[in-house]
Amino acid sequence: MSMASARRVIAVEAVLAVVLLVSAAAIYFVRNSWGPYYTTMDDAEAVPAAVRPVAGASTGSYAWDCGRNERGHRNTANIVVTPGRPGPVHHLHDYIGNLGVQVDSTVADLAGKPTTCSNGDASTYYWAVLRLAGPSDNEHGGPVQVPISLTMTYHGNPLGPVLPMPRLLRAAVGDAYAHTNGGALARSRWTCSDAPERQTMKYPLCDDGAAVVRIFDFPSCWDGRQIDSVNHRQHVVFPVTGGGCPVGTFAVPRLQITMAYAVPPGTRYQIDAFDDQDHDPATDHGFLVNLMPDPVMARVVKCLNNGQACDETATKRTAQ
Repeated sequence: MSMASARRVIAVEAVLAVVLLVSAAAIYFVRNSWGPYYTTMDDAEAVPAAVRPVAGASTGSYAWDCGRNERGHRNTANIVVTPGRPGPVHHLHDYIGNLGVQVDSTVADLAGKPTTCSNGDASTYYWAVLRLAGPSDNEHGGPVQVPISLTMTYHGNPLGPVLPMPRLLRAAVGDAYAHTNGGALARSRWTCSDAPERQTMKYPLCDDGAAVVRIFDFPSCWDGRQIDSVNHRQHVVFPVTGGGCPVGTFAVPRLQITMAYAVPPGTRYQIDAFDDQDHDPATDHGFLVNLMPDPVMARVVKCLNNGQACDETATKRTAQ
């Protein structure tokens, strides 16, 4: 190798070393300047491989459209936990589906109300709103963010068929008090649109052009008796490792809600948590109350148990 070639190699290696140092410094700065609740996708966990289904499993799916809450249907109510009365003023919920949920509503008030869902599903689905949190905003955050996309999908169970969800079944995912109670029930899941193979329980710092993605994966093993329980969780629980339902429970359709938000690069954001929860992303949570008409639920179960990929998202919505 000539002296000139050797110099060029050394120069290239020096440039690469500088690039690596700068990149490492940038990652270190990002991880340490945003605080403990934010992370880059480099630190996110790989999504576990799906359980291999057995013969006779419910391998199908069912998708439908309930909008993105473009109507701005929001209030502080929680008709599952505190029916009939408003919640704290700074804990606002987004609602899709049933339009009858008001600040003083109970589950009984929802019968016969119109819905935003494409297939006539009159269920209600709700969660804490997501807000931007810029330097000029107060501790509760700034503008509420409407997702740029929201998908609703029911999945089956890899170890067998599913039963229909009973009418008025309540189900909860996550824990609004995870910051102060140890986090045993925390189920928050976040990712970026350009890194779906990795997920985190923290707020992800996504690359420019990538959306922040929020995922709710609801429990799907029902005790076969109750439509609610004291803590709103004992009657419908999550599958065990391997995908099966615990003894004494039966598989029902598993709901996954996925939302994508166009958070401006470099902008902080946070869920509308209770005051003593520090807007910790581990406190993310969602609820459903099933009022899907029986014929629609029958279609869901048929699609799942027959291994069909059914898509009713193009159906005209019943309320706009």
